[in-house]
Amino acid sequence: MGSEPRFEPRPELIDLPVLQKFKLYATPSNFYLIGRDENKSFRRILKIDRRDQNELNLFEDPTRYTKDEMRELKRRMIVGNEESGGFKAITTCYGIIGFVRFLEPYYMLVITKRKKVGEICGHTVYGIAESQMIAIPHPSIQTKVAKSEAEQRYKKLLSVVDLSKNFYFSHTYHLMYCLQKNIGNTERGNAHDNTMFVWNSFLTREIRKILQNSIWTVALVYGFFQQTKCSVSGEDFVFTIIARRSRHYAGTRYLRRGVNDIGRVANDVETEQIVSKVVPAGQKIPITSVVQIRGSIPLFWSQEASVFNPQPEIILNKKDANYVATQHHFENLRQRYGNRIIILNLLKTETGEKKHRETILRSEFAKTIRFINKGMDKENRLKAIHFDLSKHYKKGADGAFNHLCIFARKALELTDLFYCKAPSGVGAEGVIYDSFFNNPIPSQDEEAGSPDKEVLKADIFMLQNGVLRTNCIDCLDRTNFAQYAHGLVALGHQLRTLGISGPPVVDLNNPLAIELMDAYQKMGNTLALQYGGSEAHSKMFCDLRGNWNMVMRQRDIFTAVRRYYSNAYQDSDKQNAINVFLGHFRPRLGKPALWELDSDQHNIGRSGSNLDIENMRPLIRRSFSDNILMDCDLNLEELVRENSQPSYEGLNGGVSGTNLEFPFYETEPASLSFLSVMRNEDLLRETGSGQMFEGSSSNSDSHRPNDIPGFAHSYATKFTPAEEIFERGSSKSVSSDNLFTDLDESVTSLTNTNSSFDFPIIGGSDLLPGFSNYFARWVFSARAW
Repeated sequence: MGSEPRFEPRPELIDLPVLQKFKLYATPSNFYLIGRDENKSFRRILKIDRRDQNELNLFEDPTRYTKDEMRELKRRMIVGNEESGGFKAITTCYGIIGFVRFLEPYYMLVITKRKKVGEICGHTVYGIAESQMIAIPHPSIQTKVAKSEAEQRYKKLLSVVDLSKNFYFSHTYHLMYCLQKNIGNTERGNAHDNTMFVWNSFLTREIRKILQNSIWTVALVYGFFQQTKCSVSGEDFVFTIIARRSRHYAGTRYLRRGVNDIGRVANDVETEQIVSKVVPAGQKIPITSVVQIRGSIPLFWSQEASVFNPQPEIILNKKDANYVATQHHFENLRQRYGNRIIILNLLKTETGEKKHRETILRSEFAKTIRFINKGMDKENRLKAIHFDLSKHYKKGADGAFNHLCIFARKALELTDLFYCKAPSGVGAEGVIYDSFFNNPIPSQDEEAGSPDKEVLKADIFMLQNGVLRTNCIDCLDRTNFAQYAHGLVALGHQLRTLGISGPPVVDLNNPLAIELMDAYQKMGNTLALQYGGSEAHSKMFCDLRGNWNMVMRQRDIFTAVRRYYSNAYQDSDKQNAINVFLGHFRPRLGKPALWELDSDQHNIGRSGSNLDIENMRPLIRRSFSDNILMDCDLNLEELVRENSQPSYEGLNGGVSGTNLEFPFYETEPASLSFLSVMRNEDLLRETGSGQMFEGSSSNSDSHRPNDIPGFAHSYATKFTPAEEIFERGSSKSVSSDNLFTDLDESVTSLTNTNSSFDFPIIGGSDLLPGFSNYFARWVFSARAW
C-alpha cells in the first residue's frame, strides 16, 4: 500500500491585476509594448515613437483588451504595416528598467529573463537573469553621433553596472520597503519608485512623469537576497535575508567615504531578517522581521587611493564645526526607524593600532555623538557603543562574539522587532492602486475579483521602534561579523515569538546557527564585492567555526590583493558607471566627457543634481574634502544609562512597548571586567568562559549566554534553498552572487594577525597567481621585502 503524498503547506501565490509579462513589437515608426497580467485576463498597449531622436514620446492606450481582442488588433497592425516595413516581434520581457540617453538617441532597458528567488507573504520576488538595451529611434534617422566613439563608450560604461547580479524586484510587493513599512503603509498614490533603495529611479523618472503611473516599469533593489526553508524538529519556517543598498551617495570604496553635505553616507545598507512560519493555504502567516543598518562613519573624511600606498592615510576634514551633516544623517534615521538609534562603532583604539589611522576617526566620532546628545532630551539621545572588535578578537573569537551578542540582546530590548499575522497578499491594495491610478474605478467583474480589504488586513502585535547602526572603517568585514551576531540573537527572539521553541544553545553543532552564518557570509561577500571590489575577509567567521587553516589564510591574502587592485585600478570606471546609471552625471554634446573629469566626493550633492563639470579638479582621483585635519584625540569614560520610555514612532510610526534601562559604554575595557558595571546582571557569568563554537579558544562550555538562540544538534534539522522550493526557480544560487572561489592554488600562509605579515614561499611558487612576491608583500603589509 503506497504512502500518502506529504502535504506541503504554503501560502497561495498572489495573482493581482498588474502587468507582469510583455512582448515588444516594432514598425519603422513605432515600438508597441503589449503587456498582460499573470493569469492572462487582460492586455494593455504602450506605443513608443521612433521618429524623434531628441525626445521620448510615449502614448498609453487606456483600453484593457481581452486575449481575442488583442489577437484581432495585432492582425490589423500586421496588415496595416505590410507596405511600410512590417510589424515585427522583437523580444519578450518582464518590465522596463528605464530609459537612458547619452549624446543622441534614447535607449530602453528591459528585463528579458528573470529568475524566481523567493516569496514574501505570497508575493513573488525575482532577480534579473538577463537584460537588453534597445535603441528607440529608427536607424534611418540617427546621425553620426549615435555611432560615435563617445556614444559607444558611454554604452559600454553603462554595462559595467551588471544588472544580472544582485538586482531584485517584485511585480506585486514593494521590495524597497521593509515588511513593517509594507504591512502598515496606508498611503496611496505615492511615487514609491523614488525611495532611496530604488536604483533605477532616475531611469524610470521620465516614463513615470509622462504616463503618471508605474504600470510598465519595475523598481530595482540592489544588494542581496537569500531565502531558505527550515525544518527543525517538525516545525517548518522560512528565513529571508535582504540587503538593500542606498542609491544616495553610492559608489566605490575610496571614491565614496563618510558623509555628504545633506547627511547621506557611503555604503549605506539596510539589512532585513524575516522569519515566517509555514502554514496551510488560506491561513494568516505568522511573520516577524528585524532591521539593522550599516553605513560609513558620518563625518567628512577620505582616503586617497594610490598605486604606491596600499594602506592610504585617513584624512579627517573639520569642515562642519557643528556637525550639521552628521545631525542630518541621524535625523533621517529617526524619521525612517524611530527615536531609538543605537550605534555600534567597531573602530580600533589607540592601543589597537601601531599607527594612528582609525583612532583619528574614532575619537572624532565619539566627540560628535557627545556634541549631538547635548542638545537632545534624554529619551532621544544617540546610544553609542565603542567596541574595538579587532583587539577583542585577538583574545579569542568566542569572547568577542559573546560581547557582540550581549550588545545585540540589549539593542533588541530597546528596539524590539516586528511581528504580525498577515494574509497572503497583504499590501496588494497599494500595488493595484499605484498600477492603475489613471483608471481607479474597476469594472464589476474586476471589482468582484479584487482582493477583499478586510481579508488583506494583518493583525499587528509588535513593532520595531529604532535601529542598530553598525560601522567599522569600511562597513565590510568586521561590520558583517557584528551584524551576524545581531541576526543570530534576533533569530532566537523571532522563533520564540512565532512559538518555535528549542534549547538556547549556540555551538558548531547547531545547524541553524551555521546556516544563518552561511547566509550572512554570502551577504558580506556580495556587499564587499559591490563596494570594495573583493569578497569579504573570512578569518573571523572561520575562527568562530574553528576551521581557520592554510587554505583560508591564502584566500584572505588573495582577497586583500584583489581589493587593493580593484580600488587602485578599476574603481574609477565603476564610479563613473554608477554616476551615469543613477543620473548623477548626464552627458551633453559639447561638454567634457565623464572620463575626462574627476570622480570626486564633492561631485555628488543633492539627489538629481548633475556633476559640477565647470569646477572639476583634474587628475585627483580620491574622496576628499578641502579643510584641515582634525588632530584631536578623545577617550570617553562614561556610562550612558537611559530610561527609555515607550515611543509612538518607529519603522511605521507605531507603538513599541519596551521600557527598560540600556547601559552603553564609550571606553575600551582591557578585559571582561567592564561587564561588572552593566545593570543589575552578572554578565561575567554569561560571557566569561562560554565556548560559543567548537574549536574556538575558550576551554569551558558551562557558561553560555542564557538567551542566545539556537537548537542543539540532537534536533532533527533540514534546510531547503529557495531554488529547490520553487517550481520555476533557477538552478543557480538564490543569492545570485557569482563569487571568485577558485583559490585553492593560492600558495601563501599568514602567520599572525598583526599589521606585519610573514609570507613563506611554498614549493618555490609565487605568493599569488599572476602577481610577483614583491607585489603581494607590498600590497598586504605596506612594505616590500
